[in-house]
Amino acid sequence: MLSRMTEPAGLRERKKARIRETIAATAIRMFLKSGFDQVSITDIAREADVSRRTLFAYFPTKEDLVLQRFADHEDEAARIVRARPTDQPPLDALRAALLDRLRQRDPSTGLNDDPGIIAFLQLIRSTESLAARLTRYTARGTDALAEALRESGFDPLTARLAAAQVIVVERELAFMNHECLANGESAADRYPDAVRAIDHAFELLRDGLGSR
Repeated sequence: MLSRMTEPAGLRERKKARIRETIAATAIRMFLKSGFDQVSITDIAREADVSRRTLFAYFPTKEDLVLQRFADHEDEAARIVRARPTDQPPLDALRAALLDRLRQRDPSTGLNDDPGIIAFLQLIRSTESLAARLTRYTARGTDALAEALRESGFDPLTARLAAAQVIVVERELAFMNHECLANGESAADRYPDAVRAIDHAFELLRDGLGSR
């Protein structure tokens, strides 16, 4: 008991992070093998060697076991807007950040042809409850970006509408990339078209945001 009480906070947090990742990785592996609806919480807890109570302490719902990877990035667009140079328009900052993630083959762009990542994204798109829950993360991302745009000087209505458009555009671009890779195209071959799609999409968005 004494060793527990004197355990450094940093060490406790690292242990919690390892447990959380172990549970999530175990769940995703099982979902990919057997299907989301065919795997129970009890099955996952047993395989991850934790109790159901521990599992639910980290992941309140079954869907969270998969979508927590999106939750970790739901305010990313807002952070990009807040961290940009003061003379850089928000839209330019968002476009540059998306192009950078694309170059890095970030899974969030859909442009990563690792078989496991392709299967993971396909699992989400083909599972109704996961696709529905993903809209909640999208909504929170929109809220966060709208707030960041308001802080940048946009009126509330413009900020809200612009944020919704940006978040939806980024999601659709990722889905387009994923579909191409799922159909056998390589990330390298898709990359030039993916860049052109981003450029085209953000040119369309610019008419709404202007040069601010």
